[in-house]
Amino acid sequence: MDAILDYVWAFIVGGAFCVIAQILLDKTSLSPARILVGYVVAGVFLGAVGLYAPLVRFAGAGATVPLTGFGYLIAKGVRAAVDEKGLLGVLTGELTAASAGTAAALCFGYLAALFCRGKPK
Repeated sequence: MDAILDYVWAFIVGGAFCVIAQILLDKTSLSPARILVGYVVAGVFLGAVGLYAPLVRFAGAGATVPLTGFGYLIAKGVRAAVDEKGLLGVLTGELTAASAGTAAALCFGYLAALFCRGKPK
C-alpha cells in the first residue's frame, strides 16, 4: 500500500508543476521558453536554500523529473563540487551532476533519429 501511495504523491506533485505551468501559459504573456527557464531557476534557488530536498524525499520522481528537478540537480552538484574542489567546483559541479542524463538524452535522441523518419509539415 505504501508503494501505491508513493506513486500517487509523485503524480500529484508532478501534476501540480504542470498545472502551474499551464496557468502561467494561459493567464500571462510568458512564452513557454521563459516558463521553462523559470522552472530551472526556481529549482536551483529552492535547492540552494535547502527547500527542494524535502520535496524530493516526499514526492520522488514527481519532484525530480520536471525541470525544477534539473535545477535542483545543478544546485546539488555545484554544492558537492565546491565542498570537494573549492571555487573551481562552481564551474564543474553542474556539468558533472547532469552529465549522465544529458548524455543519455543525446544518445537516445540520436538513435531515434536514425530509426525514425521525420515528416515535414
